[in-house]
Amino acid sequence: MSVRIAGAGGDLPSLPARSPQGHKGTFGKVAIVGGSVGMSGAVCLSTVAALRTGSGLVTAVVPASIQAIVAAHEPCVMTLGLADSAAGLLPVQDGQFRQVVAGRDAVAVGPGLGQGVAQLGLVRWLLEHCECPLVLDADALNLAAAGELLGAGSVSRTGRPVVLTPHPGEFARLTGLTVAEIEADREGLAVQFARSTGAIVVLKGPGTVVTDGVRTWVNSTGNSGMATAGSGDVLTGIVVSLLGQNSGGFEGAAIAVCAHGLAGDAAAEHWTRRGLIASDLLNFLPEAWRRLDQSEVLAKSF
Repeated sequence: MSVRIAGAGGDLPSLPARSPQGHKGTFGKVAIVGGSVGMSGAVCLSTVAALRTGSGLVTAVVPASIQAIVAAHEPCVMTLGLADSAAGLLPVQDGQFRQVVAGRDAVAVGPGLGQGVAQLGLVRWLLEHCECPLVLDADALNLAAAGELLGAGSVSRTGRPVVLTPHPGEFARLTGLTVAEIEADREGLAVQFARSTGAIVVLKGPGTVVTDGVRTWVNSTGNSGMATAGSGDVLTGIVVSLLGQNSGGFEGAAIAVCAHGLAGDAAAEHWTRRGLIASDLLNFLPEAWRRLDQSEVLAKSF
């Protein structure tokens, strides 16, 4: 399989290099902030996806009330439990979150986060103070829309990549447009929003659009079996992992989208599209990396 058929907009960027002399600190220290009572699975999916993408160290930052659940799901994931509200939601406390982001190579926020005043403050704090690459997904996007945190130039002045991964409904809330209007001009509107804010936009769906406002990648991997709860959480983990391995914002997002779809295609070959669930993608991510590695070798041989 050639990488050149994986999407439109030029060749897919190369995968991050992995030094034979590397160690777990070399390959990225990432944190994924989210989770709430009844929504622990979202963080579990994201963190394991980050590990399966090659991150050296992955930490789930979750409410203390669900820390044991997340920790038991995958022993390779580290957990940090923060004192939570009576509703089982993460609070925002300046001192705690400076500790959360310290030393991280990339941070993602949103999977299973929940919505409220404290969560809005958390997302605002990360946008203003997190100095490493940042990924916003799910509830973080809805909070950003409600709090009008992503206005013109809001991201470009921060000096580090911020990747947004909305589905059409979330993008509608961010832009004030209808889903029908977005679906009628997916690429154009994604480019426009990326240019306005300075963010990298990953507009999910069939033919996922990845753009930084200048470059655009339209993906062609994946299938309808991936239209299932949790699939986006897996993508978030892949994106943040690649950013933590020093992929650029646009480059990491494009690679992530392609690999996510390849994992879905491999999973559907095994489980069928109808029978596919999001956790299947985790088991087939290694196959996606194998296919991309082979494609790079093939491309370089010509």
